[in-house]
Amino acid sequence: MFDAFRNLWKISDIRKRILITVGMLAIFRFGSHIPVPGVNTSVLAVYFAQMRGSVLGLFDMFVGGNLGRATIFALGIMPYISSSIIFQILGATIPYYQRLTKEGEEGRRKMTQHTRYLTVFIAALQASSFSIWLSNLSVGGAPVLPYSGFFVKFSIITTMTAGTIFLMWLGELITEHGIGNGISLLIMFGILARFPQDMLQLWRMLSSGALSWTFSFIFFVIAILVVAAVVLVTQGQRRIPIQYAKRVVGRKVYGGQATHLPLNVNSAGVIPIIFAQSALMLLPSFANFFRGKIWADWIINLLSPNGLLYNFLFVLLIVMFAYVYTAIVINPQELAGNLKKYGGFIPGIRPGGQTANYIDKVISRITLPGALFFAFIAVLPVILRNRFNLPFYFGGTSIIIVVGVALDTVRQLESQLLMRHYEGFMKKGRIRGRRR
Repeated sequence: MFDAFRNLWKISDIRKRILITVGMLAIFRFGSHIPVPGVNTSVLAVYFAQMRGSVLGLFDMFVGGNLGRATIFALGIMPYISSSIIFQILGATIPYYQRLTKEGEEGRRKMTQHTRYLTVFIAALQASSFSIWLSNLSVGGAPVLPYSGFFVKFSIITTMTAGTIFLMWLGELITEHGIGNGISLLIMFGILARFPQDMLQLWRMLSSGALSWTFSFIFFVIAILVVAAVVLVTQGQRRIPIQYAKRVVGRKVYGGQATHLPLNVNSAGVIPIIFAQSALMLLPSFANFFRGKIWADWIINLLSPNGLLYNFLFVLLIVMFAYVYTAIVINPQELAGNLKKYGGFIPGIRPGGQTANYIDKVISRITLPGALFFAFIAVLPVILRNRFNLPFYFGGTSIIIVVGVALDTVRQLESQLLMRHYEGFMKKGRIRGRRR
């Protein structure tokens, strides 16, 4: 592995890409400490320390603590993620966008342009709501926004919207000129930015005797096992054997080889969790603007992230969205048609309709355990906080994103090495299904 890293640094093109990626991520972290104008960040920090287990606390964790500090990146890259998900769904359901997805580079350019427009709209809408909420927020009589006039609110909306657009541009630069998916890397580093602070808090609890060293060791072992399980399920595939018929063209024989159709255990990835969180955070987020009213407090308490109802609905929505999104990204009819077109077939299954039904049946069976496992990991932080009073959000969406992005980045680095005839990171084993 260390030889592979040395080889990466020797290759000028890869070294340049790594340096660009590191530089862009450093800019992201620098901007995460620049507050928007007019906000009393010390008062806001006290409020978010009290809201650690709430809906706002979850969102703050997802954007790397930027919301609690009211920085220029307070909205994170989430408006762009929401916009991308919306257009992915539109690309599978609306005829106009279906045509765009099949028009190659020109269609992709139009889809990207429309995604950016929607990102600006969503970011401006969220920034407007955030500025109104800040103007009505006070802690111990101290207002978070001492001067809440029109120009102060307008500057907050403009700055936060521009911050999201800048992050979108930064992510696209990393994707084009760096290593890995830029948007995913920004989310991952936002999540990891809170890890040292959480570990420091854990150390203080150990030093004060609030947590025992024996329990901490057991927890550390469990944490490693959870990460290993997430890697295993993320990499897990159901491989359907495919056989290609022999064709004789002139004096040459084509086909006849055996291969497989890989179907991931969780094809939807982290998207169902993001959808489920967004759906469940909608009502409490709206009710937060009317705190103090009976109906608003009732909604906030009913859908508390630590409550039984919230987590039951969370698991249910994750499973439901996993099936919905898998149906969008994988079309059994299209797969069966392509196999038939190129002379491929599943042994024992007739080409065409029966092949499509068989693939659909397999997808339905493997999606359920994958979705249930990811749902368990998603509610794991609640279990750890409520049962063991641990101070940080271990597990959940964060660990799934970190593992997925890390595996994808390592896969891209390894493909760069193999393309230049260097040895990969592992002489044995596999990354993303590659066997040696």
